[in-house]
Amino acid sequence: MEKWKRSARLVDMTKQLMAQPHQLIPLTHFAQKYASAKSSISEDLAIIDEVMSSEGYGTLETVTGAAGGVRYIPQMNLAHAKKVLEELCERLSNPERILAGGFLYMSDLLGDVNLLDKIGHIWATVFAKEKIDVIMTVETKGIPLAYAVAYYLRVPVVIVRYDYRVTEGSVVTVNTITGSSRRIKQLSLSKRSLQEGSRVLIIDDFMKAGGTIRGMIELLGEFNAEVVGVGVMVDSPAEEKLVDSYVSLVNITQVDTKQRQIHVEFGNFLHLEGMKHEEN
Repeated sequence: MEKWKRSARLVDMTKQLMAQPHQLIPLTHFAQKYASAKSSISEDLAIIDEVMSSEGYGTLETVTGAAGGVRYIPQMNLAHAKKVLEELCERLSNPERILAGGFLYMSDLLGDVNLLDKIGHIWATVFAKEKIDVIMTVETKGIPLAYAVAYYLRVPVVIVRYDYRVTEGSVVTVNTITGSSRRIKQLSLSKRSLQEGSRVLIIDDFMKAGGTIRGMIELLGEFNAEVVGVGVMVDSPAEEKLVDSYVSLVNITQVDTKQRQIHVEFGNFLHLEGMKHEEN
């Protein structure tokens, strides 16, 4: 077996680690692949960890013992996160997004894979210390966001439906009141999609009063599941919020349909302990 040069090892190891967030890779895997001693592999990992940490991509976590190894923990430092949200604020502020009735067009943002990847990285940082079994969202616009987060946390996604589907099998259904129109909506989740007692992170694209998220929380109660966090990409003012605790990335403070202006600012995520990293 040909021995790899250190430069080649560093490139290949970095690629493998970043392609498998939160997955434990045994040191023996690297040692055998590169025909190198574990001591050399450990030195390589220390270099990769130093660069990742200094550039704000994340850290490497080493697990000792016979079944040990190393895993990549995605994190984004505050400086990088601010740049992402500055871009999001700028794009949301475009007056051409204003639709009839004061609604905002956001489908282009939710279809931008580069932006979604960065947002998923931010959420993975915010909730890095939580033990998460499943990410939950509601159809349809929240789905891309949920999968972007799931990629970095390496957990499955469950999708709440507004309408019952035969292909879902037996479902649990709750009624919820939307905060804006005060209409009653049904939310359904397949019994097979979520195990009882799961620890769930809720991710959604937009929240005004929070009626839909409130409904998802009540639905999770039927599964005896625990809500470990709620993440919202865009928060909007409402007279009364139906959700007590949540993390927002950006906040739309005003939509002036006459003047064709949208005012957007950073959400409350900046005040979280998980984002208080040194700006690099």
